[in-house]
Amino acid sequence: MLSKSNLEEIQALDKNRNIIRSKTGGWRVGEGVYSHGYSMLDELVGKKSYFQIMILNATGKLVERNLADWIEAIYGCLSWPDPRIWCNQIGALAGESKTTAAAATTAGILAADSKMYGSYPVIEGATFIQSALKQFNNGLSVKDIIDNNIKSNRGKLKIMGYARPIANGDERIEAMERVTQELGFDKGSHLTLAYEIEEEIKQRFNDGMNINGYVTAFLSDHKFSAHEAYQLFSTLVASGVTACYLETLHKPSDSFLPLRCDDIEYNGVEPRSIE
Repeated sequence: MLSKSNLEEIQALDKNRNIIRSKTGGWRVGEGVYSHGYSMLDELVGKKSYFQIMILNATGKLVERNLADWIEAIYGCLSWPDPRIWCNQIGALAGESKTTAAAATTAGILAADSKMYGSYPVIEGATFIQSALKQFNNGLSVKDIIDNNIKSNRGKLKIMGYARPIANGDERIEAMERVTQELGFDKGSHLTLAYEIEEEIKQRFNDGMNINGYVTAFLSDHKFSAHEAYQLFSTLVASGVTACYLETLHKPSDSFLPLRCDDIEYNGVEPRSIE
């Protein structure tokens, strides 16, 4: 005898049995291909840029060309062909192992999907600046917002989008500020507040905004949610990973960052015999 919950589960499975329901789109054989209500072959291909189509697929929004160009520019800012970068090291090691470009690049993308670095922290950065603007509009000062953050983090400032572990400042912001101006964008309320927060942090902690803070504030001004902003960047590091894969693909095996045992500084328990 099936329980009520088991019966409901079976009914739910039967409802979707042999059927794929999609609100995103699909291919209607002999008719066309659709994405979020747009005919890809008639309305998108050759008429909209690849990044406009990518953003549509990722968020359901068909944005203007200048915004798609802005997002394309940030892809260029955040995918460097430097094998020292964590995700690019994966690509380089994959090249040394003579795997395929697709496997190497996919592995590098997965390595960048971390809460500490890569594309995933975009969620936290966007969540912060969107919440901060609501607090600001409700009467809190920039100083209050920062003080509340410090209190909630046991006396330490911890705001995603500010500070940088290796360098002070972020040269990528200057490049994107130039792109923003060239593409004709005004500074919105989220980005304006982001700069005000940066100024307060500079005065009190001698630190500033990083590219996460700039990007998430800009995208928030263009009505992207935190998760939509993250979805835009799922393949962000791909080109840099592929470049580092190709760098090592034609080199001899074991030539990328080889280590000797004495290259490792061991600080553990002293050697001991096993009886």
